[in-house]
Amino acid sequence: MKYSIYIILVVLFFVYLGCSKEELEVEPVNEFLSENFYQTDDQVFSALVAAYDPMGWTMAFGQWISEVMFNEIRSDNANAGGDPSNNDQPGWQEFDDFTNTNTNTVIHAMYRRFYIGIFRANLVIYKPENTSPAIDRYQAEAKFLRAYYHFELFKHFGPIPLVNEALTPADIDRSRNTLSEIFLSIEQDLQDAINVLPVSVSSSEAGRASKGAAQALLGKVYIYWADLLGDDVAKFDQAATQLRSVVESGVYELEDDYAALYAFSVKNPAESVFEIQKTNLYPSDWGWFEGIEGNGIVQLCGVRGLCSAHPEYQEGWGFMLPTPSLVDFYLGDDQYRMDAAIISEAELAQDIEDAGASCDVVVDNTQGNPVDNTGYWQEKYANFKAYEGNNTNGGDPNLTKDDNIYSIRYADVLLMLAEAIHRGSGSDNEAMIYIDEVRERAAGPGDNTGNFRTANQLMSDQSWSLLDVIWYERRAEFAMEGDRWFDLVRSGRANVQLFAGDPIRTGNFTEKHLWLPIALEETSVAPNLTEFPDPSLFQ
Repeated sequence: MKYSIYIILVVLFFVYLGCSKEELEVEPVNEFLSENFYQTDDQVFSALVAAYDPMGWTMAFGQWISEVMFNEIRSDNANAGGDPSNNDQPGWQEFDDFTNTNTNTVIHAMYRRFYIGIFRANLVIYKPENTSPAIDRYQAEAKFLRAYYHFELFKHFGPIPLVNEALTPADIDRSRNTLSEIFLSIEQDLQDAINVLPVSVSSSEAGRASKGAAQALLGKVYIYWADLLGDDVAKFDQAATQLRSVVESGVYELEDDYAALYAFSVKNPAESVFEIQKTNLYPSDWGWFEGIEGNGIVQLCGVRGLCSAHPEYQEGWGFMLPTPSLVDFYLGDDQYRMDAAIISEAELAQDIEDAGASCDVVVDNTQGNPVDNTGYWQEKYANFKAYEGNNTNGGDPNLTKDDNIYSIRYADVLLMLAEAIHRGSGSDNEAMIYIDEVRERAAGPGDNTGNFRTANQLMSDQSWSLLDVIWYERRAEFAMEGDRWFDLVRSGRANVQLFAGDPIRTGNFTEKHLWLPIALEETSVAPNLTEFPDPSLFQ
């Protein structure tokens, strides 16, 4: 789409050079401004595509921005990594070490990205003067997007300004809303979307919101809301209602092979409830300051210093390195999930040997961050050699690797449902049914009935509560996918004890770091906007 715009501009430039003054002096034909653009179904759909676009940005405004990286690096799952200087991408090093301030270089890009998405969604919601079944659906999708962006802002920054109208340049000085105001708005947007969106989307519509995606997101919102209100049973019950509807729809199912979810070119499998689409069709390069179309995580988080003889993987830049805490977290009978999420230097060496190749040095660790290196790397966003040459329109090959990003998987729906039932007024026996579905698949492909420990057995063997089992499952299932930090914050488990053995983090962490500060660029032009949320707003 962006490439086409460039072509049109070039063509218009040469047409201009070939025109006489008389030819240029004509009435404007087919000219569209924001006031008269949203007239047809096609025009509103174009605006909707623009509203989806910020969701997939992994680099924008000259900064790497990724919820996956933030959630993992901020938590006890991963260290920042990077080059030997220990200052590669300083904004991300600050997130890792809890030294970020309101001048952190990444924070403003994150904040702008989500509000750009809200602004574009509001245009789809409010600008069209006509109506049609197609426009009704586009506006329902826009409400889903507005809810999604507000929720992401809240998870990063706490109570933020709620924007449910198309703003003008004069509307710059916004103040923070309360938790309840924000979540009530998100709830209404998602309920409106659920009433209109189709139960499922076709393969040609992959990446668009469905009823199931909206219900799953609303279920997640209710769980956060319940947690932050101090274990609100009624909110957990509301979450269970929405999530149970997703399960009962019959649209989604767990993939038989957990590892296959992260194989090269796998996109939108049956387990994907909502997935952020990436593409190599546009020539993304370092000048694209409004969001590259590829998935920057792939190159950023590949193995730095990897020998070129590896049969599957090429070298990356070594970010988002698994911590010893995560490596040691997995139970002895949960190696299949661990192997899908994390790879060691010994495993890389074995891959090379199995391929009949050899390397003097499997991983040149002198190229990586000596403070953060643990001898392990993430593997869910693997930097496959197969990405070489898949960029069909030029651009930087490091920025055009088109691995999609799971936003909500069916496994997440099952585990959220189990949590909502257990922490609400439901039956623990029902909750364990959904946990055991996830645990059976985690044992490996094929029929594993009887070959895995059930939730009930784990409680007995490990002396765990059912909630302990749920916390274990969430960390093991979604490691390196971007859920960990927000799970810790919303459940009150983000504390200094998580980082025992890491003197930098334990020395810097305070409760202030549960939320990011709003960037100085924003608060300096909006006097009513505070850097951090006041505790009174969490009501």
